[in-house]
Amino acid sequence: MPFEERGEISARSSGQMLRKSRRRYESSQHLRFLTFSCYHQLPLFRNDAIKDDFARQIGKVRERLSVKIVAWVIMPQHVHLLIQPGSPSCTVGQFLHALKRPFGRRVLSRWQALEARKILDRVTNSSGRRQFWQSGGGYDRNIISEEERLEKIQYIHQNPVRRGLVSRAAEWKWSSAGWYAGKRDEALVPVDVVL
Repeated sequence: MPFEERGEISARSSGQMLRKSRRRYESSQHLRFLTFSCYHQLPLFRNDAIKDDFARQIGKVRERLSVKIVAWVIMPQHVHLLIQPGSPSCTVGQFLHALKRPFGRRVLSRWQALEARKILDRVTNSSGRRQFWQSGGGYDRNIISEEERLEKIQYIHQNPVRRGLVSRAAEWKWSSAGWYAGKRDEALVPVDVVL
């Protein structure tokens, strides 16, 4: 089964840094729980129009790459997705690239056109490059059991409640919680039922 190596686990032993890579198996049979953050954990999704635009981006990439979206939430500083790649030829890395790169460029270009200096200064890294997303792959975990699947859906949906953004999960527009609560006509991103 193909895999990609992600992240590093470090330990000190005799003054040397030991590194061990974690493996993420690419399988169209496995669900993947993904978390990725805005640059320096800034609340770049504070604006509702930006959240709406990213929800549309999720829907477009879902269609183009035939990725199944099981659960999702857009928070002010980060995003959680529970997905199932649509085919063995579509890796999670390809999905994230197609999702994040054009969106980040679009938002940064818009801020540039608006001459939004304050936010542009905050998203400029030490080499002078602007970035919407935190560098690195974020968090990526294979979800194999039904128990884990249900736990991750609950975790994703309760995130806005835990943060005090809403009192009930289904009230947060930028999440699949409303879809699961029966508000399917109001869903910004179609949810795929995966058993």
